[in-house]
Amino acid sequence: MLADRLQCHSRLSSRWVSTLVTHQRRWAQVHDVRFLVTHKQADKFTEKYRNKLQQKARQAGLRSIDELKSAYKDRIQVQRTLSAADVTIDSRSPPPATIPRDPASATNPLAPPPSQQSTAVVKPSVPAGLKTLSSYLDLPKTLALPPKEIEYIWRLRHASSPTSLCAVLPSSTYSLIRQTAYKHPQFILPLPRQGASSTEIHFLQWSFPEPNMSTVVFTHLAEYKLRGEFSQPHTTITMHTELQDQKGLVLMQGQVVEGRGISVDEARWLVLCLQRFYGEQEGRDTSRKKLLSMFSEGDQAFTVEELVEEAEKLV
Repeated sequence: MLADRLQCHSRLSSRWVSTLVTHQRRWAQVHDVRFLVTHKQADKFTEKYRNKLQQKARQAGLRSIDELKSAYKDRIQVQRTLSAADVTIDSRSPPPATIPRDPASATNPLAPPPSQQSTAVVKPSVPAGLKTLSSYLDLPKTLALPPKEIEYIWRLRHASSPTSLCAVLPSSTYSLIRQTAYKHPQFILPLPRQGASSTEIHFLQWSFPEPNMSTVVFTHLAEYKLRGEFSQPHTTITMHTELQDQKGLVLMQGQVVEGRGISVDEARWLVLCLQRFYGEQEGRDTSRKKLLSMFSEGDQAFTVEELVEEAEKLV
């Protein structure tokens, strides 16, 4: 769906030719790219595991492997886009045995209660690789604290990781962002390179895997065009809303994958752009909201040059 929106814009300047594919009919281009990238791999996988897939389809009450793929499409997409961050996110949290159990730790919201840890192992409530807020904080104790202290503890919780992202959003700001994300779950953002005249384009995707959680993954646009749904994101951010109603706060944490060509400061810039584009007040007819709508609708008037000009105003 992304490629057809990007590839229909015939007025892109020459500096985007290396990044964006040549102009073709929108629907035909997307079909061809995905076919070339995934068709051989998908056929090879299906033939190798045909018997097991057919058995799984019968167990699920489905008539064919195609119906099984359709039923699991959303789950497969979330797992693929988040797979790059699974190991990195897990490695940031110390094992339960290393958490101090002295009297002072009894009031420390940073230490999740043992009962929640054991329950999560036996029966996880969210997809593998994702963590709820209770994995980071003791929620009952955290709810007893004032918002300022919660913000301080949350930032302290992630201060030790050089590749982590951390923020605290007001409830009203997040509500606007989430509402816009439902309308525009995919978009592209520019990233200016210091000391270079060119600008990189990055692709973002929203997902809502759990009622109190929303995630955004950022991927190099060039890689996404090449590999499609098999591309690996360089940055993943998760927003937790468990404290939104009682404390008016939404806690955000993220991770930048090392070796993917993006620094932590550059990832922060992309997150800032996301907030500015998605957090516009309702009723305000701004250029940023217009660009979001044009991109989602595949409007041929959308241009990357205009997107870059709008992003440069944020500096």
